[in-house]
Amino acid sequence: MNHAASHALLALAVAFAPMVQAKEPAFGPTPAAIDAAVRATVDRYQLPGIAVGVIEDGKVVYARGYGETVAGSGDTVTTKTLFKIASNSKAMTSAVLARLVQQGKLRWDDPVVKHVPQFAMHDPWVTRHMTVSDLLVHNSGLPEGGGDLMLWPEPNLFTRDDIVRGLKHIKPAYGFRSGYAYDNLLYVVAGQVAAAAGGASYEELVRRELFVPLGLDGCRVGEFRLADAGSVAQPHTREGGRNLPMRRDGDTVPAIVSAPAGGIRCTLDDMLVWASNWLVPNDVQMAWLGDAQRAQMWKARTPMPISSQRKRWDDTHYYAYAYGFRLADADGAWTVSHTGTLGGMYSMMMLVPDRRSGFVLMTNGDGDRARSVLGEVLLKMFTAPEKSLGVTGYADELDKPSVTTAPVVKPKLPDIAARKPVTASQLREWLGTWRDPWFGDVRVCAAGDGVEWRSLKSPKMHGKIGELDGRYLLRWDDIAVDENAWLDFGGTGDSRQLRMAKLNPDGDFSSDYEDLAFVRVGGCG
Repeated sequence: MNHAASHALLALAVAFAPMVQAKEPAFGPTPAAIDAAVRATVDRYQLPGIAVGVIEDGKVVYARGYGETVAGSGDTVTTKTLFKIASNSKAMTSAVLARLVQQGKLRWDDPVVKHVPQFAMHDPWVTRHMTVSDLLVHNSGLPEGGGDLMLWPEPNLFTRDDIVRGLKHIKPAYGFRSGYAYDNLLYVVAGQVAAAAGGASYEELVRRELFVPLGLDGCRVGEFRLADAGSVAQPHTREGGRNLPMRRDGDTVPAIVSAPAGGIRCTLDDMLVWASNWLVPNDVQMAWLGDAQRAQMWKARTPMPISSQRKRWDDTHYYAYAYGFRLADADGAWTVSHTGTLGGMYSMMMLVPDRRSGFVLMTNGDGDRARSVLGEVLLKMFTAPEKSLGVTGYADELDKPSVTTAPVVKPKLPDIAARKPVTASQLREWLGTWRDPWFGDVRVCAAGDGVEWRSLKSPKMHGKIGELDGRYLLRWDDIAVDENAWLDFGGTGDSRQLRMAKLNPDGDFSSDYEDLAFVRVGGCG
């Protein structure tokens, strides 16, 4: 999309948003209908636990937990169970910045370098012209998920300063302010801007400017003791027909670099307060953030592509990113929403402002499709109940190719079980220490009777190298690393290079191996 077309679409989105008229449904959500939908979703997708809350006409009409915080533990999920809200954290980070703008400590159009002088993008012109606003709206030119390997898997040794320094080495995928590609790193930079302007760490600012004034007493950011947090949901993966806990918290939950992009945890009770603050703010909440900055938060900034599924399910005509929120029309109603995704944790907050209604759902299972299905069923209760396909209908549709689009033929993935181990003698030309300018050093060195790839700054990223279909394949040892990778060595002598690519081209975009460009800088000694 070129620059002019992007701005034309954005102008249409801005113009269209206030004109959307909500359609009167035949009936609103009832506790029985909500409960039936949740139970059907849990049964269909075998979720270990979920918490769901619904607001109708400004009042909480439903709030309940289902299942367990850890499968088989007997520890039940309640409205006070702490969940990772993942990228729903982005709206909170944006709100902290809005508070600082309201206090006169920064402006949305401030250059980022005014507050973080060491900030730099790949293009010096972009560095000089990128504003605080640009950090929040996914139009920077960074590739989708660019640099996310500095954030995940956790824990790792990258710092927020590493991210600020590393950005200039990530090549853009498109022109500045000329398109949309979701990123996380610039939200981390936004956290650094907030810290510089607010005179405190990002974590302290979130507590001071958000949790305390809004009474979000159960939310957590930064380091905390697990025993002090009460009920805490743990993520799960689905294997062999069972829910297995994964990436479980230790006794002390550490502060994480990714917090501004996706590292906040909250209970359902807190998230319903957060949602109500946007739908029906009381006097205290309006004093916390006034009309001017609330309008800025919900102003369409970057046009987003509309999927055929969204068009089919919701008859969506416009879709745009704001400050930590997504704006869209659904069945003629204006919606404001976001989702959150981390391994084994999925969340959604959906608001229908003209109805003063909305809902929050959070699950600790492998819940991508469950979130889509339950979210759609709950949304239809407000926008077009007569059009709802129900849990079974939407789930069945996701299980089969769309009848309205041509089938997409995806290449068959190779069977990694057929890979053959490689020896150090086979890879002798490529053994050594390799360096990428933003990811840092990795070692490709002998380990036992094979060869291991190991990152120095991301300790979970290590695995043995094998050979498959004439290419070198890296299979990770730790399940916390989502996507196996091809390794492509090339060059000679001092010009030797190493590039990587996901085994599954459609895999998680945060496994951005394609953005890495290693050169050999030393041996294995």
